[in-house]
Amino acid sequence: MKWFTQLNRIGWWLCLSVAPLLAWADDYRWGWNMPKGVTPLSQDIYWLHMLIFWICVIIGIVVFGVLIYSLFQHRKSKGAVAANFHANTKVELIWTIIPIVILVAMAIPATQVLSRMDDTNQADITIDVIGYQWKWEYKYMDQNIAFFSNLATPPAQIRGEEPKGEWYLLEVDRPLVLPVNKKIRFRVTSNDVIHSWWMPELGIKRDAIPGFLYEAWARIDRPGTYRGQCAELCGVYHGYMPIVVEAVSEEEFEQWVAQQKKAVVEQEAVSEQPSEWTYAQLMTEGKQQYDKYCAACHGFDGKGIPPLFPALKASSVATNPPISRHIELILHGVPGTAMQGYQDQLTDAEIAAIVTYERNAWENNTGSIVQPGDVKSLR
Repeated sequence: MKWFTQLNRIGWWLCLSVAPLLAWADDYRWGWNMPKGVTPLSQDIYWLHMLIFWICVIIGIVVFGVLIYSLFQHRKSKGAVAANFHANTKVELIWTIIPIVILVAMAIPATQVLSRMDDTNQADITIDVIGYQWKWEYKYMDQNIAFFSNLATPPAQIRGEEPKGEWYLLEVDRPLVLPVNKKIRFRVTSNDVIHSWWMPELGIKRDAIPGFLYEAWARIDRPGTYRGQCAELCGVYHGYMPIVVEAVSEEEFEQWVAQQKKAVVEQEAVSEQPSEWTYAQLMTEGKQQYDKYCAACHGFDGKGIPPLFPALKASSVATNPPISRHIELILHGVPGTAMQGYQDQLTDAEIAAIVTYERNAWENNTGSIVQPGDVKSLR
């Protein structure tokens, strides 16, 4: 058993030697430690994490140092004889008081950080974050702006037909744009199942639960692009819910707000004008929107994932009349299922294109053409 004793001793000393290195090697790129982040709160969390880490390292060194010393200095081969005693009040008081002092030393700063985490008062901007399967909706309550943020990784990369990009599964079509040096309050909830809005660089992780509203806040110190993900297993495409935050200067943020409001006005003006799309236009637009919103459940080939997600290829909904039934299913969804309604997410033209595509792709070949006006009449 000598070899085992020697191996055990080497193992313990290696653990004690590596622990300080892990503390100093705090570069997030190596994945050895949590990020310091770009908000005062995230830096408080990092400081608290390192404080408790070092306390644990010191405790480990003391406890295992005494243990290893005792094992070798008082081993039987050296003639050590076990002491025979019942109790030692002084020792018991010491090992009771010291842990209490240590716990209090950790509890005071931890309570202070937790208190700051919950202080969402006097926010400059309030944003509602709403989780969907599998996307995020952002509502700027003070600016009257709302939009959905979807995964932007090309389907060909997901299917392995193209090389994966630098930000594979961590890129979106519309990032959350925020100003620096402003206190931003987030109100997080969900429209369907439990999600979790996790932004490591901002020091935020809040569960998004239907019927509940959880608050968080951040004040970003410097401009940049920061990425996160949904951190709660929420379904088959849980990994396709990235979060991208673009922190910009206050002037750039004001310009962005003006552009968004102008785009909304222009979109409303266009939607009020009757328009006829050609079959080719509908099929091209329909494929783009289908890949973005529908393929996650029904598959890029329309075969779905039965019985959870039904196939659209050769289905009665996509091949049989009336077409209004097909449109209404997309508009209002199916209660009690994973099929949500898209009336607040997609325009009349986008839904018309999706219906046209689904009724003619994958050899469905119905020849149906649906115009935006057909969708508008059923809203």
